Amino acid sequence: MKIALGLALLASGAPLSAQAYQCRVPKAVSVPQVHPDGPVRQSRPTGYTLALSWSPEFCNGRGARAAGAFQCSTRNGRFGLVVHGLWPEARGTWPQWCPTARKLSSVEARRNMCLVPSPRLQATEWAKHGACMVRTPEAYFKVTRILFNGLRLPDLDRLSKDPELSAGLLRHRFAAANPGWRPEAVGVKLNQRGWLEELRLCYGKDFMPARCDRRRFGPADAAPIKIWRGL
Repeated sequence: MKIALGLALLASGAPLSAQAYQCRVPKAVSVPQVHPDGPVRQSRPTGYTLALSWSPEFCNGRGARAAGAFQCSTRNGRFGLVVHGLWPEARGTWPQWCPTARKLSSVEARRNMCLVPSPRLQATEWAKHGACMVRTPEAYFKVTRILFNGLRLPDLDRLSKDPELSAGLLRHRFAAANPGWRPEAVGVKLNQRGWLEELRLCYGKDFMPARCDRRRFGPADAAPIKIWRGL
């Protein structure tokens, strides 16, 4: 009941479907087989992370690669913040690769291509993380869509031009746009050169915003950051 209530409250905000600019869904999607890249860890989730990837940075130098063609070629539209994954968390660790016979269908993958613009990534996120949360891929991506559509995403193109841009400013702008959020619930992931790769939004086990731990929070508020606009 608490989880359902939390998701209902998050979904009550005005959804922002932008950030997948002019996305055109393909007529057919092929879902590849994925294999574990680590051990099985089964534990009860104590919270969740919604990881949002900044697509212009991900696509920087990848536009000609077949693996990222849908997201990065610009033939299917332009993307801003997209979902990397929804991850269950546990104290001191995280559940992963929980055994399941359920596979992501091509129908469900196609439904989510403007949210997670890679069928391989969708299949991996379901098998590695989703199976430790819910019973079916459909339920996993339904929860992911509810969380994402309940957010008002900051204009990172505009924010990238701020001469005082820092991790803290990004966190405060996100919190100001989303009632109920506080900056300490907004994690930031940078690459080694200081460019934004992801936002990592932290939730409690009731799917309400919660303080990030040190691992997810990322650099201190004073850390300068850069945001690639894809130009």
